[in-house]
Order: sequence, then structure tokens, then C-alpha cells
Amino acid sequence: MRHPASRQDMIVPRPPTLAFWYYGIMAMRKMTFSVPEPLAAQLLRRVASRDRSRFVSEAVAARLEERDLALIRACEIANQDLDVAEIEKEFDGIGDEMAEPWK
Repeated sequence: MRHPASRQDMIVPRPPTLAFWYYGIMAMRKMTFSVPEPLAAQLLRRVASRDRSRFVSEAVAARLEERDLALIRACEIANQDLDVAEIEKEFDGIGDEMAEPWK
């Protein structure tokens, strides 16, 4: 007999920054980081203690998304390069079958 779906099984995917803050959706992990003192002082001064984990999580998620977008842009630029296209064309000519299969 199959158990009813858990709350996590019924979750509709959401953008990463929003998913962090719906209770029960994502497991949380405590982490320790070192940050420069001036940055730590600004965080403590500007963000209420109850909001700090969310603030840091959203900042990290945003920065990771920026990196993903930068990688996508770099790949798009590389794909427009004629030298890269020529190299890919050479690789496309390589067959999947081995000339002398090992036994």
C-alpha cells in the first residue's frame, strides 16, 4: 500500500530564492563563514537578527544565478566563434564505435 504523498512531494517548483522560505520545503544547514569586519558590521546594523539567514541566503542565491548567467553568456560567445565551430565539426566526425573492440 502506497503512503499518501508527503508535503514535499506535492510542492510546485519555485524560483530558488523563494523556495528557501516556505516551511518544510527545503532542509536547512547551519554554516559558518568568515567575512571582513566592516561587512559584518553593516549586516548587523542594517538587517534585523530574525532576517539575517534569509538575507544571506537570498544574496548567495542571487550571486550564484549571476554566475550561471555569466557562464551561459560565455558559452554563447564561444559558440559563435568560427574556430570553435571548426573544432566541433571535427569532433562530430568521430564515430561512437571503436575500430577494434576489446574482448
